[in-house]
Amino acid sequence: MFFLQDVKYKDVLDISYLELSEQEVVCIVGPSGGGKTTLLKLLNNLISVDQGRVLYHDKDVEEWDPIELRRKVVMVSQQPITFTASIGEELKVGFDLTDQEVPKQEKIVELLKRMQIDKDLSTDIDQLSGGEKQRLALARSLLLNPEVLLLDEPSSALDRVTEQKVIEQLVNYAAENGITLIMVTHSLIISQKYCTKIIKIKDGEIAG
Repeated sequence: MFFLQDVKYKDVLDISYLELSEQEVVCIVGPSGGGKTTLLKLLNNLISVDQGRVLYHDKDVEEWDPIELRRKVVMVSQQPITFTASIGEELKVGFDLTDQEVPKQEKIVELLKRMQIDKDLSTDIDQLSGGEKQRLALARSLLLNPEVLLLDEPSSALDRVTEQKVIEQLVNYAAENGITLIMVTHSLIISQKYCTKIIKIKDGEIAG
Protein backbone atom coordinates (compact mmCIF):
# COMPACT_ATOMS: atom_id res chain seq x y z
CA MET A 1 0.00 0.00 0.00
CA PHE A 2 2.77 2.45 1.02
CA PHE A 3 6.34 2.24 -0.16
CA LEU A 4 9.08 4.61 1.02
CA GLN A 5 12.58 4.64 -0.47
CA ASP A 6 15.56 6.87 0.38
CA VAL A 7 13.28 9.33 2.14
CA LYS A 8 14.80 12.37 3.83
CA TYR A 9 12.99 15.28 5.43
CA LYS A 10 15.13 18.11 6.83
CA ASP A 11 17.19 16.71 9.70
CA VAL A 12 14.12 14.93 11.10
CA LEU A 13 13.77 11.74 9.02
CA ASP A 14 16.13 9.50 7.10
CA ILE A 15 14.40 6.28 5.99
CA SER A 16 16.12 4.09 3.42
CA TYR A 17 13.23 1.63 3.00
CA LEU A 18 9.78 1.04 4.44
CA GLU A 19 6.77 -0.88 3.16
CA LEU A 20 3.30 -0.89 4.75
CA SER A 21 0.62 -3.37 3.70
CA GLU A 22 -3.16 -3.06 3.50
CA GLN A 23 -5.45 -3.78 6.44
CA GLU A 24 -2.70 -3.86 9.02
CA VAL A 25 -2.65 -2.16 12.40
CA VAL A 26 0.70 -0.40 12.37
CA CYS A 27 2.15 1.19 15.49
CA ILE A 28 4.92 3.76 15.20
CA VAL A 29 6.84 3.98 18.46
CA GLY A 30 9.95 5.67 19.78
CA PRO A 31 11.24 8.64 21.78
CA SER A 32 9.61 12.07 21.53
CA GLY A 33 11.04 14.19 18.75
CA GLY A 34 12.20 11.18 16.78
CA GLY A 35 10.13 11.88 13.66
CA LYS A 36 7.02 9.76 14.24
CA THR A 37 4.44 12.45 13.49
CA THR A 38 6.52 13.68 10.56
CA LEU A 39 6.28 10.20 9.03
CA LEU A 40 2.48 10.28 9.32
CA LYS A 41 2.32 13.65 7.57
CA LEU A 42 4.45 12.37 4.69
CA LEU A 43 2.01 9.53 4.05
CA ASN A 44 -0.81 11.83 2.96
CA ASN A 45 1.43 14.59 1.65
CA LEU A 46 0.72 17.15 4.36
CA ILE A 47 4.45 17.77 4.03
CA SER A 48 6.76 16.85 1.15
CA VAL A 49 10.01 14.92 1.21
CA ASP A 50 13.29 16.68 0.50
CA GLN A 51 14.60 13.53 -1.12
CA GLY A 52 13.30 10.09 -2.06
CA ARG A 53 9.86 8.70 -2.83
CA VAL A 54 6.65 8.03 -0.94
CA LEU A 55 4.31 5.83 -2.98
CA TYR A 56 0.65 5.08 -2.26
CA HIS A 57 -0.79 2.29 -4.42
CA ASP A 58 2.34 2.48 -6.63
CA LYS A 59 1.83 6.21 -7.30
CA ASP A 60 3.93 8.99 -5.78
CA VAL A 61 1.88 10.94 -3.24
CA GLU A 62 3.06 14.12 -4.99
CA GLU A 63 1.20 12.98 -8.11
CA TRP A 64 -2.10 12.34 -6.34
CA ASP A 65 -4.75 15.03 -6.31
CA PRO A 66 -4.42 16.28 -2.69
CA ILE A 67 -8.16 16.20 -2.03
CA GLU A 68 -8.54 12.68 -3.41
CA LEU A 69 -5.51 11.46 -1.45
CA ARG A 70 -6.76 12.92 1.83
CA ARG A 71 -10.19 11.40 1.34
CA LYS A 72 -8.53 7.99 1.12
CA VAL A 73 -5.80 8.64 3.71
CA VAL A 74 -7.31 10.56 6.62
CA MET A 75 -5.25 11.95 9.48
CA VAL A 76 -6.50 12.61 13.02
CA SER A 77 -4.10 14.86 14.93
CA GLN A 78 -3.31 14.64 18.62
CA GLN A 79 -5.16 17.92 19.19
CA PRO A 80 -8.39 17.36 17.22
CA ILE A 81 -10.00 20.25 15.38
CA THR A 82 -13.78 20.66 15.39
CA PHE A 83 -15.75 22.62 12.81
CA THR A 84 -19.34 22.87 14.01
CA ALA A 85 -21.45 23.51 17.11
CA SER A 86 -22.99 20.12 17.90
CA ILE A 87 -22.00 16.46 17.87
CA GLY A 88 -24.51 15.62 15.15
CA GLU A 89 -23.34 18.42 12.86
CA GLU A 90 -19.71 17.48 13.46
CA LEU A 91 -20.24 13.89 12.37
CA LYS A 92 -21.84 15.03 9.12
CA VAL A 93 -19.40 17.80 8.22
CA GLY A 94 -17.03 15.57 6.24
CA PHE A 95 -19.79 14.49 3.89
CA ASP A 96 -20.18 18.08 2.64
CA LEU A 97 -16.80 17.61 0.94
CA THR A 98 -17.40 14.16 -0.54
CA ASP A 99 -19.87 12.43 -2.83
CA GLN A 100 -20.86 9.98 -0.10
CA GLU A 101 -24.28 9.94 1.47
CA VAL A 102 -24.58 10.82 5.15
CA PRO A 103 -24.99 7.55 7.11
CA LYS A 104 -28.27 6.76 8.80
CA GLN A 105 -28.67 8.06 12.32
CA GLU A 106 -28.59 4.52 13.71
CA LYS A 107 -25.06 4.00 12.40
CA ILE A 108 -23.93 7.37 13.73
CA VAL A 109 -25.30 6.61 17.20
CA GLU A 110 -23.77 3.12 17.16
CA LEU A 111 -20.32 4.49 16.30
CA LEU A 112 -20.58 7.11 19.06
CA LYS A 113 -21.25 4.31 21.53
CA ARG A 114 -18.29 2.34 20.22
CA MET A 115 -16.12 5.41 20.81
CA GLN A 116 -17.49 5.61 24.36
CA ILE A 117 -19.44 8.85 23.83
CA ASP A 118 -22.73 8.72 25.68
CA LYS A 119 -24.17 12.04 24.51
CA ASP A 120 -27.14 13.22 22.43
CA LEU A 121 -26.41 14.34 18.88
CA SER A 122 -27.64 17.81 19.86
CA THR A 123 -24.96 18.19 22.56
CA ASP A 124 -22.84 21.33 22.19
CA ILE A 125 -19.23 20.47 21.38
CA ASP A 126 -18.02 23.11 23.83
CA GLN A 127 -19.44 20.92 26.60
CA LEU A 128 -17.13 18.03 25.71
CA SER A 129 -13.88 17.20 27.48
CA GLY A 130 -10.60 16.93 25.60
CA GLY A 131 -10.89 13.15 25.59
CA GLU A 132 -14.44 13.28 24.25
CA LYS A 133 -13.38 15.63 21.46
CA GLN A 134 -10.57 13.24 20.58
CA ARG A 135 -13.04 10.34 20.36
CA LEU A 136 -15.48 12.46 18.36
CA ALA A 137 -12.73 13.17 15.83
CA LEU A 138 -12.10 9.42 15.57
CA ALA A 139 -15.81 8.74 15.00
CA ARG A 140 -16.02 11.51 12.39
CA SER A 141 -13.10 10.05 10.46
CA LEU A 142 -14.32 6.44 10.69
CA LEU A 143 -17.73 7.41 9.30
CA LEU A 144 -16.03 8.62 6.11
CA ASN A 145 -14.80 5.04 5.58
CA PRO A 146 -11.27 5.92 4.46
CA GLU A 147 -8.83 3.35 3.14
CA VAL A 148 -6.23 4.44 5.70
CA LEU A 149 -6.54 6.21 9.04
CA LEU A 150 -3.43 7.97 10.33
CA LEU A 151 -3.62 8.51 14.08
CA ASP A 152 -1.29 10.69 16.13
CA GLU A 153 -1.50 9.50 19.74
CA PRO A 154 -5.21 8.58 19.52
CA SER A 155 -5.49 7.81 23.24
CA SER A 156 -3.34 10.62 24.66
CA ALA A 157 -6.30 12.31 26.40
CA LEU A 158 -7.84 9.09 27.71
CA ASP A 159 -7.53 7.29 31.02
CA ARG A 160 -6.27 3.71 30.98
CA VAL A 161 -9.71 2.04 31.12
CA THR A 162 -11.22 4.22 28.39
CA GLU A 163 -8.09 3.82 26.27
CA GLN A 164 -8.49 0.05 26.24
CA LYS A 165 -12.18 0.22 25.29
CA VAL A 166 -11.71 2.83 22.56
CA ILE A 167 -8.67 1.26 20.90
CA GLU A 168 -10.28 -2.18 20.93
CA GLN A 169 -13.42 -0.80 19.27
CA LEU A 170 -11.31 1.21 16.83
CA VAL A 171 -9.31 -1.85 15.78
CA ASN A 172 -12.44 -3.98 15.49
CA TYR A 173 -14.28 -1.38 13.40
CA ALA A 174 -11.28 -1.02 11.09
CA ALA A 175 -11.12 -4.79 10.59
CA GLU A 176 -14.86 -4.98 9.88
CA ASN A 177 -14.61 -2.21 7.27
CA GLY A 178 -11.24 -2.94 5.65
CA ILE A 179 -9.52 0.16 7.03
CA THR A 180 -5.76 0.23 7.52
CA LEU A 181 -4.67 1.84 10.81
CA ILE A 182 -1.31 3.54 11.18
CA MET A 183 -0.85 5.11 14.59
CA VAL A 184 1.79 6.87 16.62
CA THR A 185 1.62 5.75 20.24
CA HIS A 186 3.62 5.81 23.43
CA SER A 187 1.42 3.10 24.95
CA LEU A 188 3.14 -0.24 25.33
CA ILE A 189 -0.23 -1.87 25.95
CA ILE A 190 -1.61 -0.68 22.60
CA SER A 191 1.48 -1.62 20.61
CA GLN A 192 1.81 -5.06 22.17
CA LYS A 193 -1.87 -6.01 22.24
CA TYR A 194 -3.35 -4.56 19.05
CA CYS A 195 -0.64 -3.95 16.46
CA THR A 196 0.21 -6.36 13.67
CA LYS A 197 3.35 -4.39 12.79
CA ILE A 198 5.54 -2.20 15.01
CA ILE A 199 7.92 0.40 13.58
CA LYS A 200 10.49 1.85 15.95
CA ILE A 201 11.85 5.27 15.06
CA LYS A 202 14.79 6.82 16.86
CA ASP A 203 16.61 9.98 15.78
CA GLY A 204 14.73 9.92 12.50
CA GLU A 205 15.76 6.42 11.51
CA ILE A 206 14.04 3.03 11.73
CA ALA A 207 15.67 1.16 14.58
CA GLY A 208 15.75 -2.56 15.18
